[in-house]
Amino acid sequence: MEQELAYSFHLGSDKNKSKLAKKVAKENVSGTTSLSNNAIQNAKDLSDVNKHNLRDYDNQTELIRTIYGTNDIVNDVKQLYLDEFEKARIEYNNRQTREDRKIKDYFKKVCESQNDIACEIIIELGDMDFWNDKDERYRLKMVDVYNEQVKDLTKIVPNFKIANATIHFDETSPHMHIVGVPVSYDCKRGTKKQVVKSKLFTKATLTQIQDKMRNACIKSFNKFYDIDFKLKEKQKGRNQDINVNDMGNYREIKKQLAKKEQKLEQANTQTKTLDNTSNDVNKILDNLKPTLMNKNNMVISSEDVQKIKNYTEDVKDITQTVRSVNDLNMAIKDFEHYTFEIEKENRSLKYQLEQKDDEISNLKNKLSIKDKVINKLQTEKEKLKQELQKFKGFWHNIMSHFHKRICFDKDNNYKIVSDDLYKNGIFDNNDNEIANNILRKVTIPDESKQTKNKKKNNDIRF
Repeated sequence: MEQELAYSFHLGSDKNKSKLAKKVAKENVSGTTSLSNNAIQNAKDLSDVNKHNLRDYDNQTELIRTIYGTNDIVNDVKQLYLDEFEKARIEYNNRQTREDRKIKDYFKKVCESQNDIACEIIIELGDMDFWNDKDERYRLKMVDVYNEQVKDLTKIVPNFKIANATIHFDETSPHMHIVGVPVSYDCKRGTKKQVVKSKLFTKATLTQIQDKMRNACIKSFNKFYDIDFKLKEKQKGRNQDINVNDMGNYREIKKQLAKKEQKLEQANTQTKTLDNTSNDVNKILDNLKPTLMNKNNMVISSEDVQKIKNYTEDVKDITQTVRSVNDLNMAIKDFEHYTFEIEKENRSLKYQLEQKDDEISNLKNKLSIKDKVINKLQTEKEKLKQELQKFKGFWHNIMSHFHKRICFDKDNNYKIVSDDLYKNGIFDNNDNEIANNILRKVTIPDESKQTKNKKKNNDIRF
């Protein structure tokens, strides 16, 4: 069976900025939401990214590879700001007549605004199941693959300026963190060059970027690994964040892990006690003396025998506790795998819900347009009815006039006009009969039928 790899291209975002999130926050007592926020909005966020990506908090840098930039992401971003925006800042300041409108530090200005100061993209090829049995040498080949992904990203999204790219080999799957700045040119207000994330990354552009990046990634992988793998079908909604608190049984799993952590703490305490007891047992063994009768036999007191027995029991207890700790490790691995699968499923479902929302919105727009058309037609219908009513009145008056002049006044002039109108097709048979027949009433054909039907119904009723 042909091997398939999963590909993930995730752009950090702030869901708390959405209209829905703001509405929820307004209604909450705390004034906040529980939605995820992994956007880089200020200098503190950038510092946190620096600590996480470069593992500054635990000094585990041996499995971290920086392939673009330096070992200081904060300085990398600040330097990028100088390279990209300093000229635009100076030009902007030269156009200002007031000192208070000038920008002294563009990086600081963006940090104080509501905009993101930088963006983080996480790229991952292959999931936990694929990388689980791969050795370090196999994993480290991904440096070449991710190096090409950086180059591909600069070609596909040239207005996204990369400041730093770091690969993590210390987790289940080798993945890359890219920190960069989205640049917008020819801005109408403020400086001509600005940091604008919303213009560069939209739902439409992200889909296009992801498609191009995933195709480029599998080509690079096959080239450097000398293999012919395929990509798994694109997982819908992969650019969306998921909050682990949304998982239905998350709290229950968390309780189980808490219990296992207590056992782990208990194991650590027992291990320390066991270490001390081991020293005592070693002293007892060192102090043993041979018997007078046989040098191969050693003399030991009853008290020391009991100490060794107690030590044996402690070892049994520790063994059981260590087994529980191993269960904890298995539970954590199961939880990680379960979280990964649920995350993919939830993202797919959320994407489908968004698609449905879009469809509903489109249908509502179509209904709104049709309602407007119906309203317009109804208005036109009312106008036509009014015009028809006027015409009926006019017809009724003119036919009454001809009927009176010809049938009662015996005015030959009207007779001549009536015949002429009939010959030229202006009067039909009904019109001509009304004008010339003294026995006919002046009624519109439709009204005449309604009168006959009404009379017929009345006759049947009696």
